Amino acid sequence: MKTTAIATSCLALISIVAGNPLPGDDSKRDNGGYKSNGWKGGSLKDVTDILKPARFTSSFQVIATPDQVINGTVPAPGEPGAVGYYNFGLNTALDVICFNIVLKGVTGDYQSLAKTATHLHGAVRGATGPPRLAFPNPLPISDNPKVTRYSKGCLKGPFTTGVVVNGIDTGAGFTVAQIEANPAGFFCDAHTTKYVPGVVRGQLA
Repeated sequence: MKTTAIATSCLALISIVAGNPLPGDDSKRDNGGYKSNGWKGGSLKDVTDILKPARFTSSFQVIATPDQVINGTVPAPGEPGAVGYYNFGLNTALDVICFNIVLKGVTGDYQSLAKTATHLHGAVRGATGPPRLAFPNPLPISDNPKVTRYSKGCLKGPFTTGVVVNGIDTGAGFTVAQIEANPAGFFCDAHTTKYVPGVVRGQLA
């Protein structure tokens, strides 16, 4: 779901990085630990410390599920019972994407050739494509499916993923404006040692 021209104050956006929900979050939805005082979860030391934008130009709320995962064009269901909530706020003028990611029912460690295992990929529904953004993996890692994992913060271009194809990183040249221009051309997911093609997947539109 996309909501355009969502305005927030600078203080409100700073509070997002500190642990509050992105604009458009529904506190009544089962989105993995939302409370009236914000999101639970640990800090993200590897998120770029950027000047937070005064407004988002768009936001997306995605529910990622195991049944959407494919390997190439072949169904490759992820972990049964798992679900991911990917909440994004974009500012295209500053090339900034802020995120609140929650994984529930996911077990085991992460695995990916990229620098993290939590991604935004470029591909339409029913297809696969390279990672264009690599987000810090939701924590804590656990073998207990009742443990909920969280990741939140903001990233600013230029972006890298750590995956190099023909000598070029798959994040090179990518901008968040491309998401706004064609949200149906992107999906988010996470990869684990048990479910390398994806533990969950969700299309932005």
